[in-house]
Amino acid sequence: MPTLGRIIFLFVFMAGLLTAIEWLAYRLLQRQFVDHSNWLLIRRAWIGVSASVWIVFVVNGIMWPTWRVTHPQLLSVLSVIFFLVAIPKLVMAGFEVLEWLRSGASWGVGKATGSSAPISRKSFLTSVGLAVSGATFLSFLYGVTWGKYAYRTERVQVPMKGLPEGLQGLKVVQISDAHLGSFSNTPRPVLEALESINALEADLILFTGDLVNTHANEAEPWIDAFKGLKARFGKFSILGNHDYADYGPFEEHERKASLDRLKEIHAEMGFRLLLNEHERIERDGGALALLGVENWGSGFRKSGDLDRAMQGSGCEALPTILMSHDPTHWEERVMDGKAPIELTLSGHTHGMQFGIEIPWLGVKWSPSKWRYRRWAGLYEENGQFLHVNRGFGVLGFHGRVGMPPEITLLELVRA
Repeated sequence: MPTLGRIIFLFVFMAGLLTAIEWLAYRLLQRQFVDHSNWLLIRRAWIGVSASVWIVFVVNGIMWPTWRVTHPQLLSVLSVIFFLVAIPKLVMAGFEVLEWLRSGASWGVGKATGSSAPISRKSFLTSVGLAVSGATFLSFLYGVTWGKYAYRTERVQVPMKGLPEGLQGLKVVQISDAHLGSFSNTPRPVLEALESINALEADLILFTGDLVNTHANEAEPWIDAFKGLKARFGKFSILGNHDYADYGPFEEHERKASLDRLKEIHAEMGFRLLLNEHERIERDGGALALLGVENWGSGFRKSGDLDRAMQGSGCEALPTILMSHDPTHWEERVMDGKAPIELTLSGHTHGMQFGIEIPWLGVKWSPSKWRYRRWAGLYEENGQFLHVNRGFGVLGFHGRVGMPPEITLLELVRA
C-alpha cells in the first residue's frame, strides 16, 4: 500500500508538472490567437475549461483513495474529463517547447550573421501543434466511447519443443485484466465479446488475472456471462495484483473476505483457480503441464510460488504452460533456463491502453516500454516463449487509443 507521504509527494509532483504544461499550452494558444478579433472570448473559454479540469484534478487527488471503492463510476467520469483535456494540452506544451527552440535558433543565426530581421511571434509549427492537439483530443474521445469496446482477436502460433503429436494444434484462448469494476453495468459490446470466445472452439480458456479493480463485489454481476464460456478441456485462472483488495481503504479482515469471495466467484464462473498449483492436460495420448501462480511482479505483490506450482507437475519431462500475471516474473524466474517452462502467459501491462502498432511496417510503440521490456505480444528467448495479453478491460484511463482490448487465440504447434 502506498504511504501517505508518497501519495502527497506524487500529488505535489503532478500538480507542478500540470502547472508547467498548463502554462506552455496557454503560451502556444496565445501565439496563435492573440491578434484574433475573438481572442478575449477564446481566452475566457480556455480559462473556464482549465479551471474545471484543475477542480477535477484536486477532487480526484483528495477523494481517489475512497471513491475508487465507494463511487467508482463517478471517479471514472472525472478521470475521462481529465485525460480528454490534459493529454491534448501536453501535446500543445511540447510544440511550445519546439517554438522556443525555433525562436532561439533564429535569434542565434541573426546574431551570427548580423541580421536584424524580427523573429515572428508564431510560425507554421504553432498551427501544426494546435492541429495535432485537436487530433489527439478526437482520438482520445474515440478511445473513451468506442475504442474500449473495439475487441480484437489476436491469433498466435507457438512452436513448442517436445509437443506430443496428440497436442498438435491445441487451441488455447487467453483473456486477461478484465477489471470488471471499470464498467458501470454489463455493456452489450462486452457481453458480445465474451460470447464471441465460444466461436473460437477453444480447447482451453486461460484467464491471467485482475478480474476486478479493488473488491470482489465488482464481479458479482458478471458471473453468468463468464460462466457461459466453454472450453473442451476446461477453464483455468489465476490472481492478479488487483484481486487481493490491496488498493482500497480496507481493513485486513475486509481484504480477506473480499479475496475469499473472489475465489468463490472464480468457481461459480466455472474456472479452476490455480493458487501456486498445477494441472495435467491430456488429449489423444499427449499431455502437458499447466501451472498457475499467484501474483508475482517486480515492484508489486510477490505471492507467487513457482517452485510449489512445479512440484509434482512433471514439467521437467512434459511441455509446460505457466500462467503468471506479471511478465517480469518470466524475466526474473523463468527465462534463460531458470525454469523448465516452454510458454508463459501474462497480462498486467494493458499496453498502457495507448500506443501505435503497424505490424507490416514493424512499428510497435507504447509508453509501456518505459516500464516493461516485454509489454504486448509474443516474445522468445532461447526457445522459451512469453505472451503478454493487452487486456480485456480498462483501468485508470477508461479508454483505449491504438491499443484495442484483446482476446488471444494461441495455437500450439510442434517445433
